[in-house]
Amino acid sequence: MPESLKQKTIKGLTWNAVNNFITRGISFLLGILLARLLSPGDYGLIAMISVFIAILSVFIDSGMTNALIRKQDRSEADLATVFYFNLAVSCLIYVVMFVSAPFIADFYRMPQLVLLTRILTIGIVIGAFGGIQGAVMSINLDFKTPAKISIVSTLLSGIIGILFAFMGYGVWALVIQSLVATTIGTLGKIYFVRWRPSESFSKQSFKELFGFSSKLLASWLIGSIYENMYTMVIGKFFSAVQLGLYARAQSMAQFPSSNATGVLQSVTYPVLAKMQDDNDRLAHNYRRMLRLSAYIIFPMMIGLSSVSASFIHFVLTDKWVEAVPYLQIICFAFMWYPIHAINLNLLQVKGRSDLFLRLEIIKRIMGVIMLCVTIPLGLMAMCYGCVLMSVISLVINTYYTGKLIHVGFIKQMGDLMPIFIDCILMGGICYLVQLPFINSGIRLFIAVVTGVVYYIGSSYVRHSSEMQEVLSLIKRK
Repeated sequence: MPESLKQKTIKGLTWNAVNNFITRGISFLLGILLARLLSPGDYGLIAMISVFIAILSVFIDSGMTNALIRKQDRSEADLATVFYFNLAVSCLIYVVMFVSAPFIADFYRMPQLVLLTRILTIGIVIGAFGGIQGAVMSINLDFKTPAKISIVSTLLSGIIGILFAFMGYGVWALVIQSLVATTIGTLGKIYFVRWRPSESFSKQSFKELFGFSSKLLASWLIGSIYENMYTMVIGKFFSAVQLGLYARAQSMAQFPSSNATGVLQSVTYPVLAKMQDDNDRLAHNYRRMLRLSAYIIFPMMIGLSSVSASFIHFVLTDKWVEAVPYLQIICFAFMWYPIHAINLNLLQVKGRSDLFLRLEIIKRIMGVIMLCVTIPLGLMAMCYGCVLMSVISLVINTYYTGKLIHVGFIKQMGDLMPIFIDCILMGGICYLVQLPFINSGIRLFIAVVTGVVYYIGSSYVRHSSEMQEVLSLIKRK
């Protein structure tokens, strides 16, 4: 890569890592305090509402931001058009959710969801006012500013949420926390990115941008419905407590996985987009990103699975202990998510949103079949189904990658398998060293230290190029 782009990539990865890991780290720690104050049922209620919010929120951006980032000759009319579109759709979604609140409550047989839904959904409208400012920062590869904004909004909203939980507000503490975080984040974007719409809505601009983004919208909508289908099904056929346990296990597994995925998607997409016409260069950097992401995320996910019992006992107390088996299994599903993200980013970089949509349709049809098969078998079977679908999705996602830049499933597995095997050995060792001890805190400490020492030592012995790359990035900063 040219030095200027390389430096921007390094800075982007660094600040996006800061944004994701520190911000979500703060959120994770504050969330632990909240979980100790609240009950699994409180989290189950929020999860029930979040399903519908997540699905409808896909329409707000509709892939328009990605279309803006990819467009090299974007104009002020393009930015203004996306801004007005996002704002209009967010207001429409709020009206839909407001009217639908009683039906949502009837669906789950939870009357308290009516008011919760109408208040929590206000955040959708608030967030729309800062959407285009976030896109501008991504276009400029400025990940430092959103990192600062996220850290402040997460910290302040988390503290406020804990205070309300401590005062006995129950589930409303989670609602207040969410609204405060969205408000602070939006105000921060507006303050730091001094952008205001100076053009009116352009039909021509919308037509051009939506031509690319419409297929992404369809893909994301299918993906969002599928990803939230488990939560909806558990809420409908199981109890709010079981949903809360599953949601907590899922959120803990998502913490390292979604951090890595968020960093990779937001940084690799604009960077790879700048080399979209050079397949050799694209393939080389693409494989480097795959290996580096696996080197970082695989040990986190497998390690978390191996220490999940000690972790939940020590951190969340015994009232969450039933979430342990869910967490152990789900970790193996989420460990592949960053790899999925890079594969799908490549299709967008090459302008093949049609292939993106085609893959999503195939995967989701298979996912629905898997869900229907596992529902009668219980919640544990559904978790195992998630792992199997993650692996199947990897095979499907890599099909067109092989066609476009000749880096298909076999070649990717050849790159990733040494890292995977090393992490499996690490996870087994971490599990075994816990067995002689009774205290969960000691078990957790011993396992984590052992895992870190083993992984670093193994990387050194193998002369891991990924470790050298990580060290090089650290030295540069």
